[in-house]
Amino acid sequence: METITKHQQQQQQQQKKRKWFLPLIFSLLLSTILILLSIFVSSDSSSLLYLYRSRATPDQPHFVESKLKPSTTSPINSVPRIAYLISGSMGDGETLKRTLKALYHPRNQYAVHLDLEAPPLERLDLANFVKNEPLLAQLGNVRMIVKANLVTYRGPTMVTNTLHAAAVLFKEGGNWDWFINLSASDFPLVTQDDLLHTLSSVPRHLNFIEHTSDIGWKEDQRAKPVIIDPALYSINKSDVFWVTEKRSVPSAYKLFTGSAWMMLSRQFVEYMLWGWDNLPRVVLMYYANFLSSPEGYFHTVICNAEEFRNTTVNHDLHFISWDNPPKQHPHYLTMDNYQGMLDSNAPFARKFGRNEPLLDKIDSEILGRNDHGYVPGKWFTQANPNITKSYSFVRNITELSPGPGAERLKRLINGLLSAENFKNNQCA
Repeated sequence: METITKHQQQQQQQQKKRKWFLPLIFSLLLSTILILLSIFVSSDSSSLLYLYRSRATPDQPHFVESKLKPSTTSPINSVPRIAYLISGSMGDGETLKRTLKALYHPRNQYAVHLDLEAPPLERLDLANFVKNEPLLAQLGNVRMIVKANLVTYRGPTMVTNTLHAAAVLFKEGGNWDWFINLSASDFPLVTQDDLLHTLSSVPRHLNFIEHTSDIGWKEDQRAKPVIIDPALYSINKSDVFWVTEKRSVPSAYKLFTGSAWMMLSRQFVEYMLWGWDNLPRVVLMYYANFLSSPEGYFHTVICNAEEFRNTTVNHDLHFISWDNPPKQHPHYLTMDNYQGMLDSNAPFARKFGRNEPLLDKIDSEILGRNDHGYVPGKWFTQANPNITKSYSFVRNITELSPGPGAERLKRLINGLLSAENFKNNQCA
């Protein structure tokens, strides 16, 4: 009986050993795993953190448009930079040179264009002028669009030419704040020192573009007819022609119209070139068959783009003499318009005939241009004829010497921005 009891006790002891032996083995295995895991975490914690975050954080929707933001401009109260397009056609070469010199300032950027209607020799002469004129060659801020475009005045090729020049200035012109489009028949009524001084205190996001949604007679005569501009596909210049079928007024966006001459902010020009929400491209396709599209394309885009519709100032910064009601072309300006130009406080005027005597009066009494055709400013004074290289030195181009033109321009801009109906005139 005692033997049986001892045997039972041995069995009980073996059973107890098995009970604590298995948990011990399991504990050792678990400890080993934890130790290895801790070593792995310490050596590659960033990978695990990334794995955790990628699993714990749900994927956020990604839109390309949210990553495309307009570039920055110079701060307010600093001297801005202007990018100019000056364009012309056959016979405008000498006039364009004169306008360029009257507008020249080393702080600005310039693109000049003679369209394909101008003969090769005329375009070559302008190219040589840009390349070899001492001051322009020295400072290098004027470029000619060598691959000329064929431009039809009433067709969409004026718009494409403007966009082309803006793209060139974006690529090669460095940082600038506003883009101004002019023709060879335009001329300044203020010096560039006047203009830059006045614009120094103007918010850089503003767009000076005359516009209205009251298109009136243009709905039947321009919006509904469908035109074709041969310059879109031909190397020979000819007028636009009409398609027999008509179309309805767009319902996807609202049409606006206004002046073809404007001063646009860098942000808006960049938006027009990138077209990140596709509105500029869609509207461009529509205006490809629109008569006088330069008087509607930019206006329709800016007033239908949510981020830009509240940036407009309803003025084209020009003095222009029109018939009442306006016809296709404005009057040519003469001496009789001199006082009216001054009273308008506008910085530019058009349209001038070639060798118009009024231009000489503007040169002598408003701009004070020197014998070389450039307008003196703080960056240089009248050229000294005794100095062989008259432009071998250029002073600090951020120092300005504003004159009476700055006071006139200031009155215009202050009046526009402080008007009680300023907000009501934005895309109205």
